[in-house]
Amino acid sequence: MQALILAGGKGTRLRPLTVYTPKPIVPICNRPFLLYQIDTLRRAGIKDIALSLSYQPHKIEQQLGDGSDFGVNLKYTVEPQPMGTAGAYKYAEDLIREPTVVFNGDILTDLDLKPVIREHTARKATVTIVLTPVENPSAYGLVEMNAEGRVARFLEKPKADEITCHTINAGTYILEPQVLDLIPTGENHSFEYGLFPALLMRGEKFYAHIPQRTYWMDIGTPARYLQAHHDLLANRVGRIHIKDRHGDFESATIAEIDELSIIGDECSIKPGAQIINSVLGPGCYIEEKARIENSVIWAHTRVGANAQIVNAIIGRGCHIGRSASVGAGTVLGDKASLTDYSQTGGVATT
Repeated sequence: MQALILAGGKGTRLRPLTVYTPKPIVPICNRPFLLYQIDTLRRAGIKDIALSLSYQPHKIEQQLGDGSDFGVNLKYTVEPQPMGTAGAYKYAEDLIREPTVVFNGDILTDLDLKPVIREHTARKATVTIVLTPVENPSAYGLVEMNAEGRVARFLEKPKADEITCHTINAGTYILEPQVLDLIPTGENHSFEYGLFPALLMRGEKFYAHIPQRTYWMDIGTPARYLQAHHDLLANRVGRIHIKDRHGDFESATIAEIDELSIIGDECSIKPGAQIINSVLGPGCYIEEKARIENSVIWAHTRVGANAQIVNAIIGRGCHIGRSASVGAGTVLGDKASLTDYSQTGGVATT
């Protein structure tokens, strides 16, 4: 068993955070996002992993290298142009020799792959798709299955009276190599709209798997990106445990840093500052009486005295002026600067 992670998207929904940082390596609790998917694969004993890239691929390869630092073997393929999900899988066929786990590159999950693989093998399935239940599937595509667990139908963005179940595509698949023969070469082709309907028409052994007690989050928007951090900080993601939350940093004795927050190396936190349920990237400088709450601050950002940041995301190398108020919903890209006393987003003061 090997794996392919589809990590070629531009991350347009996550801008401005992805202007200089490809979405696959945006920091999640100070780790490149892809490492969480790599951890999921490694826990299942899968170490041969290919990454399908397109947008700023050199930055991803520079961070992850050959994978040896993370206990896996990484190989890379770069699409000449956007190929679609199935097209990217087809384009990587020179690297595919055996059944392959395919991940969409924007899903944070603590999925246990071992039962999925066992079920796929026992059923002698051609393709297995992992599903996840959601409260409101109207924004997604429903996947119906029959009593035997075979996929019966796909229904994209159903209306209220069309909802027959609450299971949606979780962006994880196991595909047998012969599936490659069903995908046209050199064309943009989709799993959802191309390959999967073709499998149903052919009557292939196309099964679904619904895991129990599994976390699933599409991190592709700022709101969900921030929510993923809140879930991780609160230990709501069952198989992902953050142990060392405080790195090697300087802090005044009268600064307030709660136990949930993550503080990167080489940060400096001055007297009276408050860090509450937040993540500070490496090298941040937090001046006197600044308050950061429920927020994510990327590396090397400076926050001025008496500034308040609440429910916001601040990019790398930013400057937040003194007494500035940065409120809910604010997302600042890298190197942004707010002058003293600026106010942005929702009301940050309490």
